[in-house]
Amino acid sequence: MRGENFTAWSLFFLEGFSRYPRLEIVLFVFSLLMYLVTILGNSTLILITVLDSHLQTPMYLFLGNLSFMDICYTSASIPTLLVNLLSSKKTIIFSGCVVQMYLSLSMGSTECILLAVMAYDRYVAICNPLRYPIIMNRQVCVQMATISWVTGCLTALLETSFALQIPLCGNVIDHFTCEILAVLKLACMSSLLMDMVMLVVSILLLPIPMLLICISYGFILSTILRISSTEGRNKAFSTCGAHLTVVILYYGAALSMYLKPSSSNSQEIDKIISLLYGVLTPMLNPIIYSLRNKEVKEAVKKLLGKVPLAPSV
Repeated sequence: MRGENFTAWSLFFLEGFSRYPRLEIVLFVFSLLMYLVTILGNSTLILITVLDSHLQTPMYLFLGNLSFMDICYTSASIPTLLVNLLSSKKTIIFSGCVVQMYLSLSMGSTECILLAVMAYDRYVAICNPLRYPIIMNRQVCVQMATISWVTGCLTALLETSFALQIPLCGNVIDHFTCEILAVLKLACMSSLLMDMVMLVVSILLLPIPMLLICISYGFILSTILRISSTEGRNKAFSTCGAHLTVVILYYGAALSMYLKPSSSNSQEIDKIISLLYGVLTPMLNPIIYSLRNKEVKEAVKKLLGKVPLAPSV
């Protein structure tokens, strides 16, 4: 069956959760609350890492990048979701669809790499504490963060460019956003090249970083168990626990989304998973790091004016 190129469509219809009209208001309220908490929480984390000199360390540099990513990711899709949940015409223009697709791919890909970088940072801090300031100096940290961003943005550009060349046999996307897997389900025929690109990128950005994280935490656990001080062990576990929680939430959802067997009956599950790692995880990130980190709690108190801010170095 012959279809039209992606770029030939000027308007797309987002199916969203229209099959469950009674749930749309409930989803609107919860999505709005989660979005506001996401923006507030992540903005606060960025602000305190900039204003408090005690938090201008590699770990908080990476955490600030993670927070900025979460803001960009949710802002690309959630406002559209909120509007469509209250609207009978759930539409999005071509340019908006492309931007959503690219931003979700680029932010998600960058986060995969950044989480691996953060695991390496914890490995050096715990396993090589004396050499930590030398190994993880500011120049190296900026370079690692930059590599994460560049790699994520370039792989997203590659995937989006290939997706735009696929002929589509419709413009009704069974999703609440222009998620690439949902868009590709409209393809008139399977594209071996596109499938290979998606598979290679998924392997490079999901199992490989996940393997590096597991190796890093294997060494970390071995080192922590050798610490004689109970206080030292608890502090190390607390620092790493927040990062591990974020990793499990994010990678668990992403792996089940992009590396599961294809199924024509899994779209509703895909939407729930997308909400999990697209809305819930970004909201929980600052909460997880704040609740498990005394330094962040102290910085928040300073920001609120309970304690004067430390002077910047």
